[in-house]
Amino acid sequence: MAQVESRLQDDNAVAPPPGSGKQSWIRRNWWVVAGLVIAAAVVVFLAPAASSDPDGLDRVSEDKAFAEQGKDPGFELLPDYTIPGIDNEWATVVLAGLVGVAIVFVVPVGIGYVLRQSRKASS
Repeated sequence: MAQVESRLQDDNAVAPPPGSGKQSWIRRNWWVVAGLVIAAAVVVFLAPAASSDPDGLDRVSEDKAFAEQGKDPGFELLPDYTIPGIDNEWATVVLAGLVGVAIVFVVPVGIGYVLRQSRKASS
């Protein structure tokens, strides 16, 4: 009976790449790759179809006549969800969206990496 259970456990295990002794990063974190692919697909297919009408807060500020009291930001990384210098509207919206996805991915991963390294150093 123990041999059968041992074989079942061995058959269900994912084999590591030959000669490494560890699973590859992609095999361990396939869900991260899948999430990035899904996020990129949403940006490519849905971002160009987004409405150019003002969002809720902008609409209220226009309706209540205090929109002109707002101040412009000191700088804009991606003004109006575009990349300056690219004339193709579809391409600039998609590229700005992909930059946004990359930022939202890299910042938390970077923070997690720093925290993990600090915990390793303190223990």
